[in-house]
Amino acid sequence: MGKRSEGALANEKRIGKLMFKLLPTQILLAMIVVLNGIVSSLFASNCIDIKAMSAVGLYAPVLMLLGSINMMLVSGSTILCGEKIGRNEMEGMRAVFSLDMVVTFFIGLCFTAALFVCGRFGLVAFIARDPELRPVFSTYLIGQAIGVIPLLLGNQLSSFLSLENKIKRNFFSSVLYIICNLIFNYLFIQKFRMGVFGLALASSAGAWVYFLAQAQAFAQKNMQFKFSLKNVSIKDLLQILKVGYPGALSNGYQTIRGLIVNYLLATFIGAAGLSAFCAANSIMTLIWCIPLGMVAVSRMVMSVGIGDEDRLTVGDVMRVMFKKFTLVNLAITILIALCAKPLAYLYYKDVSSDVYMMTVWGFRLLPFCLCTGSIMQHFVCYAQASGKNLFVHLLSILDGFIFVSAFSVLLIKPMGMNSIYAANVLNGICTTLFIYIYSICCNRRFPLKVEDLMVMPDSFGVPESERLDFSVKSMDDVVLISHKTQEFCLERCVDERRAFVAGLSLEEMAGNVVDHGFNKDNKKHSAEVRVAHKEDSVILRVRDDCVSFDPFKRFESSDKDDVAKNVGLKIVYRMAKAVSWQSIFGMNVLTIKI
Repeated sequence: MGKRSEGALANEKRIGKLMFKLLPTQILLAMIVVLNGIVSSLFASNCIDIKAMSAVGLYAPVLMLLGSINMMLVSGSTILCGEKIGRNEMEGMRAVFSLDMVVTFFIGLCFTAALFVCGRFGLVAFIARDPELRPVFSTYLIGQAIGVIPLLLGNQLSSFLSLENKIKRNFFSSVLYIICNLIFNYLFIQKFRMGVFGLALASSAGAWVYFLAQAQAFAQKNMQFKFSLKNVSIKDLLQILKVGYPGALSNGYQTIRGLIVNYLLATFIGAAGLSAFCAANSIMTLIWCIPLGMVAVSRMVMSVGIGDEDRLTVGDVMRVMFKKFTLVNLAITILIALCAKPLAYLYYKDVSSDVYMMTVWGFRLLPFCLCTGSIMQHFVCYAQASGKNLFVHLLSILDGFIFVSAFSVLLIKPMGMNSIYAANVLNGICTTLFIYIYSICCNRRFPLKVEDLMVMPDSFGVPESERLDFSVKSMDDVVLISHKTQEFCLERCVDERRAFVAGLSLEEMAGNVVDHGFNKDNKKHSAEVRVAHKEDSVILRVRDDCVSFDPFKRFESSDKDDVAKNVGLKIVYRMAKAVSWQSIFGMNVLTIKI
């Protein structure tokens, strides 16, 4: 494995910084449903009665179905929008965004109608088999129906806000949702005594606050995501579903797996096993929001890289995952395992009971799935974005169903309760091995670098031999880059005129960043320059984290008759084949094709 260049290492560092910047909000977004579910359960069990708690439990499959649909639409639309941003197809990006909003609204409307009809006319026997629970569950459904549309729309908008780098807005909306849910539960249940309807209504009212807080941001003029039905195409909908549905199928596989595991526990272990597994899972579901947030961040950054055919960035997302995200997950794993007894004590006070020790072992073993599970989900994410549907299906069914079920069946008799925990750990090991085996089969060699492990096609992007990557810190770097760019072009038989224009363009544009962007405020800034030779074209890209600034928009609005003004910009603008500027994740990205 060759030594990476300074520019490549700088890009990896920048990608890592960006991903950790986006991570807290994505973790919080993943936790919203879990935290609000915990709030509802606590109010139901402590402030109403056991029937209300049962209604919350009975609604869980409906939430799982909504979650599957949400995952399908979010992953499909986010990946497509990211790719279109990477290709600078802004109208196409807005068309996908608008289509996603329309489809999400109509799906939410259908669910709202279905839940209201089932609740109003008591058509709940297929879920609530106990006749005494049916009227309670019917009332609960009516209250939940009010919040389906904002819940689905809010989850979609959160991903687009992240693409817009509106991290503060996303964080504010998420925290506001949780706080309002607590307040509404207190008011509707404790003060107004609205019972189970108030329990459901509190959740719905919180969802509306969450959605409206996010929607307000999209009314701002500087937002790239604008609602417009102008270029909406049914082909985009089919593409959203094609890219996104493997995630929904994965939920289905896990549902089947859950039924098998519950059957084994009920048959061979009994109620204590079911209770222990439920207790361990309740905490682990919250912990799993951290890897899920990591995957959401990687999906956004990777999709933009794929659209831009940025081979280096797509690979760097995986490098950050292996080098940094895995270390974070490992630290969490060790912490949870060390705290196994105190965590089990939260649920079961009798430390001598079987259920207590079963729960302890759950907290000792299940966390070891975090690292391997995160690796698996990242490769599924990449496969979804790059159209490797067969790989997605194979890995999803192996992880979601086959490995856990098979190991549980094989180990349940000799190992008892711990077989279920061990099966999950072995599942993670096997899925990771499958990724390596798949790579070896496709490449016919052992993977020596991340791109090999990802089975990244040689035709994707620009190979290292055909690009230069630089980190810009001063004007001295700018002058050096200009000379090296000309040499790079001439070595690849680019004519002298274009080689000169390439060097001049980079000197002008990177120089502007150093002179103006670096000194615009008191913050420390960075800039990366890439020179790529592909299909007899020279592609220059300057990416910086300075204040948002489109130089060519400024040029278009300036007085073009003033020959002394913006001389450098005029030369670049006239001599280049194409120029484009974008703001991606809060960074200026200027691309020039010569």
